[in-house]
Amino acid sequence: MSESPVSPEPPIYRRIADGLRTSILSGELRDGDRLPGENALMAQHGIARATARQALAVLINEGLAVPKRGSGVYVRRFKPIRRHGSRRVAHSQWGNGRAIWDADAHGRAYTVDSVKISRGQADEETARTLGCTDVWIRQRRYSVDGRPVQLATSFFPADLVEGSPITRPDTGPGGVYARLGDLGHAPARFSEEVRARMPLPEEATALDLPAGTPVILISRIAFTAAGTPVEVNKMVLDAAGYVLQYDFDA
Repeated sequence: MSESPVSPEPPIYRRIADGLRTSILSGELRDGDRLPGENALMAQHGIARATARQALAVLINEGLAVPKRGSGVYVRRFKPIRRHGSRRVAHSQWGNGRAIWDADAHGRAYTVDSVKISRGQADEETARTLGCTDVWIRQRRYSVDGRPVQLATSFFPADLVEGSPITRPDTGPGGVYARLGDLGHAPARFSEEVRARMPLPEEATALDLPAGTPVILISRIAFTAAGTPVEVNKMVLDAAGYVLQYDFDA
């Protein structure tokens, strides 16, 4: 009987990364903690600088650490947001004056730290969906626990929302869907498409993404009971910061 081949020992940089990863996942190293630098790893393990750099790069590429220029490499351990696709936009949420983000945050601190509102021309795909090119555009950035996690751009037919709170930064209790209801165009059905890709440079900057972190793209259309589309919302999510949940019957 031939003996089973012995698996080769992983390279030293991989073993160092494995040890640091274990410390991060166990909670020994917490979010925001500084990892041992290249000099410290060189001294501790008797390795070359290039090997120490490789070990840290493994964790950076996994999204567990982020480099800060001139400062070091820090743990980026973030409890993912559980985004329930249907529950967050249910009428029972916004119809009772609650923000749909309350369903995502589950008591965690969240903010809309950037809001830009303008009237302009929709892109070709959005114009085809809404049946018009003249739109009001709401651009927002959302942060949870002080960390940017989502960019969202909503488009509304201009003649539908002109002069309403939807064209102002503060839309009031229940947000834009409650205001669409006030206008007689309450959403009754939503359609979402989900895909993933690597971020564009401006997205990576806005979401403060470490190298190698992909984004989730969600495009949602809100329809009235009559089937009229009243909003297109294009979202860019930090993929490392989210769990997407969808419940449906068999």
